[in-house]
Amino acid sequence: MYKTKIRGPLILGGKTLRNISEDVIAPIYQKAPLWWWIMLGLSLLMSAFGLWAMYVTISTGIGTWGVNNSVGWGWAIINFVWWIGIGHAGTAFSIFLLVLRQKWRTSINRAAEAMTVFAVGAAALFPALHMGRIWLAFYIIPYPNTRGPLWVNFNSPLFWDFAAISAYLLISVSFWYFGMLPDFATIRDRATSKIKKSVYGILAFGWKGSIRDWKNYESLAFILGGIAAVLVVSVHSIVATDFAVSVIPGWHTTIFPPYFVVGAIFSGFAMVLTLMILIRKLYNFENYVTDSHLNAIAKILIFISLIMGTGYATEVFIAWYSGNEFEMFTFFHNRITGEYTFMFWAMVVCNALVPQLFWSKKIRSNLTALFIISIIINIGMWYERFNIVVTSLANDYLPANWVNYEPTLVEVGIYVGTLGIFILGILLFMKFVPMMAISELKGILKFNKEQKH
Repeated sequence: MYKTKIRGPLILGGKTLRNISEDVIAPIYQKAPLWWWIMLGLSLLMSAFGLWAMYVTISTGIGTWGVNNSVGWGWAIINFVWWIGIGHAGTAFSIFLLVLRQKWRTSINRAAEAMTVFAVGAAALFPALHMGRIWLAFYIIPYPNTRGPLWVNFNSPLFWDFAAISAYLLISVSFWYFGMLPDFATIRDRATSKIKKSVYGILAFGWKGSIRDWKNYESLAFILGGIAAVLVVSVHSIVATDFAVSVIPGWHTTIFPPYFVVGAIFSGFAMVLTLMILIRKLYNFENYVTDSHLNAIAKILIFISLIMGTGYATEVFIAWYSGNEFEMFTFFHNRITGEYTFMFWAMVVCNALVPQLFWSKKIRSNLTALFIISIIINIGMWYERFNIVVTSLANDYLPANWVNYEPTLVEVGIYVGTLGIFILGILLFMKFVPMMAISELKGILKFNKEQKH
């Protein structure tokens, strides 16, 4: 239970119920600021660069990538796993913190859920592009067809990826959208423009705020939340299984499923911290996203960082203790030392060492330090995926196949394009959707008053 007297109130400024509604929906009615238009233009340019790279990939083939006989998986899989990890934040905030009765989640969960939807959407592009002949992507869908006995391989973890990610994206979108129905109704009722009234009226699905509406709303939230709680664990476990079922040194290990799930939540929480600092600063939401909220996220990152450091140490120890010369070579001559030394130590420093600065209350209270460290964590998590994918493939069992992997302009373009699509989605979310759950904030206000009395 959150103790207001000990940890401070979750909503500052003496807000009333009316103030909450007006503050949260104010950005929708106000003109977009200059920085919003600048970032919109930048995101569109990045998206255009990505669309060009995707066109080249589809029209010419994945030979335009830096992949080769040894490194069959390159930036496409690295970025796929990275985006899926970021996409775990919304579900973690909405479900796990809800189960643990963490009241401070209410100012953050809406933005985290939006981030999940856009990140998973960006991730879904990479497996489709990696097929090469993307126009045959429908082959992976198991439906009655005229192709005779040609069916998907249900034993393949790659098919499990498709099923899990499709289900996760569907549930994430549903959970996010249906959670906004009361807020869309609030905007509809306050709108003076006929167009806005009609658009948000359609989006609100005829919400009236009756007891029956709230009862059905809460029942649906529990159902979708229960499904999402399972998916948030299974999705990244399945992605980890893609690697673990192989016999490649550095991959063939049972630690991967929990290791991937924890890493996903780590990168997701770091991205949530980045986003909430920006929302707080740009929209003057200091009364709703308080220092207590950011402090709580920082403390969670400390704990998960310790788990990540333990995971890295466990991998190295098992490689040494096993006596397997191929595992020894991968870890000690290809990661800790060797061609990819920088990537390995960047991963360790960014994920296991830098977050330990959050033990200092001064750093946890400094917005600039929080922002920089949150970005460093996501850079470190990208390097982690690079280490897993490339360093295990570049130098395989046959030295004659050894070759350095370097990404091409097309691969970089696809990654930049997905970043652009993600930023574009976040910008549209900030402008046209309430960034916080109004009804939940009002519940928190009531909770604060009850604790005060």
